[in-house]
Parts: sequence; C-alpha cells; structure tokens
Amino acid sequence: MQQQLSVKHLLGIKNISSEDIRLIFDTADNFKEVINRPIKKVPSLRDITIANVFFENSTRTRLSFELAEKRLSADVINFSSSNSSVKKGETLLDTVNNILAMKVDMVVMRHSSPGAPHFLSRHIKANIVNAGDGTHEHPTQALLDTFSIREKLGEVEGKKVVIIGDILHSRVALSNIFALQKLGAEVMVCGPNTLLPKYVRELGVKVELDVDKALQWCDVANVLRIQLERQQMKFFPSLREYSLYYGINKARLQKLDKQIVVMHPGPINRGVELSSDVADADNAIILDQVENGVAVRMAVLYLLAANK
Repeated sequence: MQQQLSVKHLLGIKNISSEDIRLIFDTADNFKEVINRPIKKVPSLRDITIANVFFENSTRTRLSFELAEKRLSADVINFSSSNSSVKKGETLLDTVNNILAMKVDMVVMRHSSPGAPHFLSRHIKANIVNAGDGTHEHPTQALLDTFSIREKLGEVEGKKVVIIGDILHSRVALSNIFALQKLGAEVMVCGPNTLLPKYVRELGVKVELDVDKALQWCDVANVLRIQLERQQMKFFPSLREYSLYYGINKARLQKLDKQIVVMHPGPINRGVELSSDVADADNAIILDQVENGVAVRMAVLYLLAANK
C-alpha cells in the first residue's frame, strides 16, 4: 500500500497516479469520520501556514478549502486579487513571493490562466494545490466527485459515467475524465456540438449528442453548469432551448428503465441544466459532494504537507 503521494504539488489529475488517488480516498475516509464527530478538529497541520490565493471569484471552493484547513488546525491567510496590488500591476510571481516572505508553507491557488499553478511550482518552494486554472483543470473537484461515486456505488471501476453540458469551458470535465479513467470507469460526454471540444475524442471518451441515449447508457450523470461568464459568443440559441434539449428533469428520468445517480459540481442553474425536483431527489448526491469536498481537501493538504 502506497504510504505517501508521488508528487509534491497537486497541479492536475493528469500528473498523479491511480495509487495517489486511492491513497487520497483512504485518507479522506478517515477525515470524513473526523468531520462527523462532535469535535471536528485534529492537530495534524498545527505548524503549517496555508495561503488561499484566488485570482478568480470563488465561493464554494474557497470556503471548502478554508474549512478543511481549519479542521486540520493550520494557520490560514486569505488573498483575493480584487482588493490587492494585482490591480496596480503587480505580477503573479511578485504577489506569491510576497506571500511566501510571510513564511507560508502551502499555496492553494485559483487563476484564470491555464498553467498558472504549474508556472509557480517551478519558481517557489511551497507546495501548490491547483483550485482551478482557467478552463484547464480543477483536480480537487474531480477527486471529490469520484470519491462520492465510490461512496454511493461501492466502487468506480466498471461504472458508466456521463458528463453532460458545457464540456468546452469546463475545467471540471477534463479533471473528471482523467480521474474516472484512472480508476477504471467508462466515460461519455454529452452536449451540443458547439460545447464539445474538437479534441474530446482523443481523450478516449464516448461522445453522444442525444441526452436521452446518454442517460439510458449511464450509471451516473454528472451535470455541468452552463458557464455563461466564460463564453465570448453564443454557443446555443437560448437557455430555454438548451434546457429543452439538454436539461435533466423528472419526466426525462422517469422514461429510463433504471435509476441513475445524479451529480452536479455547483452552483446549479435551477431550471436550466437541472430541474428542482431532480436536484432535490433521493438519487441526487449534490450535497454529499459538498460534504465530501471538505474531507477530500483535508486529505490532499495533509498528504502534501507530509511531502515537504
């Protein structure tokens, strides 16, 4: 059994092994017990200082990381570019070096430019966790998604998972594809042709344009948010039309001859990609994903701190 991660940074799922993922999951199992106890704190990272450096808006991911850090008893610094010297023209490297001068051990970073965490990892000594870089990767989201599938269905290997929606602008989709494949799942992507990357078939996934066929095929449907803020042009006529052809509602699921697991990385555009009666149904594990996110991020931070 592997005892420590093979990497110093978590930059993307592409950079880690299936053994790394299993080690993170086993560690997260232990932390999930911790966060369900009356006293939810452990002193594991008592001597570690972590900086959350977010150059892009985030609520869910930042709060999840912050809670994970505090549950581990780390010292936490929060940095947001919207009220910082970045607005005055300071470079990424200068910003982070100034933070590191405060003796920070680990940096959790979100940036709008793909590859920004990789660039930093070559220039600074602290461990780096990628909390999302542009439309590239979002590794901890993929880890918590696959962990949630394992928890719900017992294992990931052999399961059929369809990722539905805005694949083109989604960093969650790419990280999920890598994680699911490394754990032996079959992966399909489904969405309008305009929202599927040209290279998507090269990733070894099935491609389906008909959402009803995709739902009939899968065990798990991971439904993505339409990322209007990343779209510089119109990729479909209207949200109403998108919802008509690709929105998952109760009527659509009742046509299936089985029950499938429904997931969503959040935040949900209710009535667009998911109807409320699907988002709140018993077979939706959206709130489990949120809870598991804290345990998985605790595991990642704990294991990386051991790799200093």
